[in-house]
Amino acid sequence: MKKRILIGAGVVLGLFLILLVSLFAFRSSLLSYTVNRVVEKVEGRYPVDLNIGNAAFNGLTSVVLSDITLTPHGQPQLFKTDSVHATVGFRSLFKGRIVLRELDVANSYLTAIKDGDRNNFSFLFRKDSTQPADTTAKSGRNYGELLNRVLETAFDNVPDQVDFSNLNVSYTSPNRVIDIRMPFLTIEDGNIESEVAIRTDSLTNNMFVKGTIDPRDYNIKASFYTSDTSGIRLPYVQEKFSGTVAFDTLHLGMNEKRFRRDMLTVKGSAMVNNLVVNHEKLADEDIYLREGAVDYVVSLGKNLFVVDSLTEVRVNKARANVYAAYNNANSKIIDLKVRTEELPANDFFESLPTGLFETLEGIQAEGKLQYKMKFHVDLDSVERVVFDSDLDASDDFKVVKWGKANLDKLKGPFMHTMYEYGKPIRTFMVGPSNPFYAPINQISPYLRNAVLTAEDAGFYSHKGFHEEAFRQAIATNIKNREFVRGGSTISMQLVKNVFLTRKKTVSRKVEEAIIVWLIENEEIISKHRMFEIYLNIIEWGPDVYGAKDASRFYFGKQPSELNLAESIFLTSIIPSPKRYRSSFDSYGNLRSWKSGYYRLIGGIMARRGLISQAEYDNLQPNVRLYGRARDLIVTAPDADYEDTTEFELETIDMLGF
Repeated sequence: MKKRILIGAGVVLGLFLILLVSLFAFRSSLLSYTVNRVVEKVEGRYPVDLNIGNAAFNGLTSVVLSDITLTPHGQPQLFKTDSVHATVGFRSLFKGRIVLRELDVANSYLTAIKDGDRNNFSFLFRKDSTQPADTTAKSGRNYGELLNRVLETAFDNVPDQVDFSNLNVSYTSPNRVIDIRMPFLTIEDGNIESEVAIRTDSLTNNMFVKGTIDPRDYNIKASFYTSDTSGIRLPYVQEKFSGTVAFDTLHLGMNEKRFRRDMLTVKGSAMVNNLVVNHEKLADEDIYLREGAVDYVVSLGKNLFVVDSLTEVRVNKARANVYAAYNNANSKIIDLKVRTEELPANDFFESLPTGLFETLEGIQAEGKLQYKMKFHVDLDSVERVVFDSDLDASDDFKVVKWGKANLDKLKGPFMHTMYEYGKPIRTFMVGPSNPFYAPINQISPYLRNAVLTAEDAGFYSHKGFHEEAFRQAIATNIKNREFVRGGSTISMQLVKNVFLTRKKTVSRKVEEAIIVWLIENEEIISKHRMFEIYLNIIEWGPDVYGAKDASRFYFGKQPSELNLAESIFLTSIIPSPKRYRSSFDSYGNLRSWKSGYYRLIGGIMARRGLISQAEYDNLQPNVRLYGRARDLIVTAPDADYEDTTEFELETIDMLGF
């Protein structure tokens, strides 16, 4: 029995040795067969030529593939690598097929080239590689479908284990050159690590990359760390937007991808540390954010882009849910909603990025704040724009310490400096010690009412903001694609003049709104006091500030002596005081086009009972210049100052009051 067992074992061992010898004898043929199958599969799926110069075993289970190239038909070469060292699964040899594992790839070059409508890479993302891409279709493209194909192609080709050395990726077009060099890139058991140098035209970023990837669940996380003191800078921001964006660390992640009914939805998160943004339209200085993060849910389909309301944005300690949508199926429609939960007031102010709201830096408060905003616009009918913005405070909210801007100074006399083009041009006291200061009861009611009518009719009833005027301003700015109208109330103009620069930046406008809200919500000063300060500091001509200075400059009068026509004239030049001369001809007569403005403001004042009907009926766009203004404006020789021109006055009722 024992002898039979030994004989049987010998036979089995012999057969195994024969099989093993056969496998190793024919493994080269098996490798060639496998390589040919791979080439046939790739060339059958894509319009390319895949060449593998040599494939051979190098050791018991080691394979070396060399001189590998991938070239699209009729296009420049896309990929080239010198060699691939791989380990063959021993078990796969017994199954009669070769499975390569633990890839070591050396000196690889992925070269994407685009020239006009031709390129050597778009075939990777086409539904049907036998059909040419439609490069003429510009409208109706489903970018969600396109991005889904890109993601699936990328994740489907992630190897289980690979070690690249000297991996080079480049993109070249007539307008762009991007060059990425990685001395090493390793993917092992879902862990990614690399060192990267990215050159985009003249900008180079050096960074380390670490992350994880699970191709089956479309899950990826990656962290980018700067490897030098210059940080990581986004390319083309300077070229396209004349600005800069830089940061130290960026964390990106996607944990879910779903494509249904022609709509791609992705979920994930992102976080950035030490973000620096600079652009003249945003703020005067660098905007610095210590930490910002977002948990996003984004959907992309044909003619539709949506940031779901589940998206949460965090700026330092402050958190907000954001909804945004852009739909251009029939017309271009933009929606934006922002909502925060109640948060401690100090967290709100401490979370404001440094450099964005300079005058608010250092402010401390008690209580809680909550912000809500809704914006909707159809770009085919911008006059119907919807904009609602509310900052609500708890009953116990109060400011316990002011920052750089001490709003309490408005309660009494204060020194005020006027700036022009960022430079101080004049400093004066706003208070009774200044001989050109006029208490509000010493300013003509005609002037007070004309200014209120033209600049802010609801000044004494609103809380600092006129939402309808602001909506109209948004519509006008969208139509003109620039800041041409501000929608500012007298409260906002006061804050702009006393605490802020004249630059038209986004941050200044938001900062202006926050300061106005603080003044009105905290009731720091009365409306009467705000209006008095406003009338004493606004510009009314060349080095002319305040109602008293303006009354003397133009008419040689005290502000209490101004008549209706003079008051409406002074009101008319508030928006552009430096253009005061354009209101007059060389004889000192008001130009005829002023008559429309007089009828407009005068008509509103009459309907509101601010002037009598008789005063309105007798209103003429005719004023007499005296003092310094006459010397500057009247240039005609031997001018007869009496204005004998007959004006054709037409009723203009544009505002519907």
